[in-house]
Order: sequence, then structure tokens, then C-alpha cells
Amino acid sequence: MSVTAMIRAMRPHHWLKNGLVFVPILLNHDAFDPHALWLGLVAFVAFSLIASAVYLLNDIMDVEADRRHPTKCKRPLAAGEITATQACATAPVLLIAAFSTVALVPQPQPFLLSLLAYLFLALAYLLFLKRKLLVDVLGLAAMHTLRILAGNAAAAIPISSWLLAFAMFLFLSLALVKRYAELRLTQDQSGLKKAGRGYHAEDIEALSQLGMASGCTCALIMALYVDSANVKQLYSQPKLIWLICPIVLYQMARIWFLARRGDMPDDPLIFMIRDWRSLFMGLVVVLIMVAATFVP
Repeated sequence: MSVTAMIRAMRPHHWLKNGLVFVPILLNHDAFDPHALWLGLVAFVAFSLIASAVYLLNDIMDVEADRRHPTKCKRPLAAGEITATQACATAPVLLIAAFSTVALVPQPQPFLLSLLAYLFLALAYLLFLKRKLLVDVLGLAAMHTLRILAGNAAAAIPISSWLLAFAMFLFLSLALVKRYAELRLTQDQSGLKKAGRGYHAEDIEALSQLGMASGCTCALIMALYVDSANVKQLYSQPKLIWLICPIVLYQMARIWFLARRGDMPDDPLIFMIRDWRSLFMGLVVVLIMVAATFVP
């Protein structure tokens, strides 16, 4: 077995998405609390291991479809660099290691429930949900939101309904971008059905419209959040948070423009992490929140 190929099959570049577990910690102003950051790291490792196990199971189930796909054919299992038996043997080891991290958090039960919920949803998506029209993107959005809830559970931070609402609409829009990008790559209707997806070529415009509407809703939720009691408690200059609204609108609109041009890869969240413009917008958001917190 090629260790390098197995690591690539585990998709370590996708672990960046698990950085979402740190969002509640940062928004709770615990960025300089070593213990809170340690608990966030524990959640990050746990989700990375579970995600890698699910990726291996996904590749086992989709190996034939992946071999017909223009880009997924390069995955180690589809390319024959590792075998299905090797992938099956590795997945349980990753899951055992992931759930062993529960012992490291002060309130293990909520964190364990978040891991179980994520694993259950990921397996349901793998076995059933990803073949269902629109249910698949709702499942993807829920899995990303669960990462944020796991950060709450690991660090024992109360759940913010505002953050939960913002995250659901944000990740729904990004999940729709992902499906839209895949649909552009496989415009032929018969090819889509062979790949086990519930979408047809003519659905592409509806996906775009729903995704852009979800992205705009994120900015609306942010605008409503500015006048909430939570903001007045956490920030000395809450009105500065208004400046984040046009940034959210710009970022979501830009992602959809790129997707409609065919310039968006399969996973928009990974794209945002690697794209310098998205990183710059993220830095601006951080600076705004720092100013809102510390400017007297």
C-alpha cells in the first residue's frame, strides 16, 4: 500500500473546512484563551479524522462513477493506487481515533453527540441523501453547521441562534455552488443519472437562483444581528458590524459570478480558503470586529 496515496485519499486539504469549529470560540472573544483554543483543536482533529473515514467510504462506493468523472478519476482509489480493502481497513481506525478525543473535553456528552450527529448525517448523505434533489445540499449545509455546533460543545460555549441562522444560509449557498459546479462539468443528462445524482441539466438555473438568494439572506441576517442585544453586550461599537454586510454580499455574489462563468472548482469553501481576495475580505472582517470590540 502506498502511504502517500492513502493520505491523499483521506483528503487532508479538506481538513481546512474543519477550522469552522473555532468560529464560536473566536466570536466568544476567547481567541487568547489557550484552554479554549486547545478544546477547539481537539474538535478540529476529531472532525478531520471522521471526515477522512467518510471520504474513504465514499470513494469505495463511488469508485465506478469516479472513474467516468473528468476530475474524480484521479482519486487514488479510482486510479488504482490503493485498493478497496485497504480503504475499508483504514476507515474504522480513523473513527476510533476520532471518538477517543471525547475524553479530552470538559463536557464530553454534548461533544460526543455532535460527533455522532455528524457521522450519522455524513453516512446518510453517503448512502442515500446525495441522490435526492435539494435534500443533498441541505445535508451538506447541515454538516458544515454541525462543525460550528461542535466548537460550541467542545468549549462549552452557549449556542447563538444568530450564528446558527447565518451559518445555515451561508452553507446552503455554498453547497448549491458545489452542486452547480458539478452540474456544469457533466451537462449531459444521462451522465448525471449514471453518477447517481437527482439533478437534470435544465435544473442548473434554478440552483443558481436559489443559491444567490441564500447568499443574500446571509447579509440580511447580519444586518438584523447588529440591532440585537447580543451585539450590544459583546461589542463597544456595534454599529461597525454594519460594514460586514456589504462584504458578505460582495463575497457571495463574486462566488456565484465565478461559478456561472465555470471558474469555480467543486468545493467553494476550499476555494475561499485558498483565494487571496476571499482571504483579504476575511481579514477586513476580522479587523472590523476587532475595532467594534476594542474601540471605546
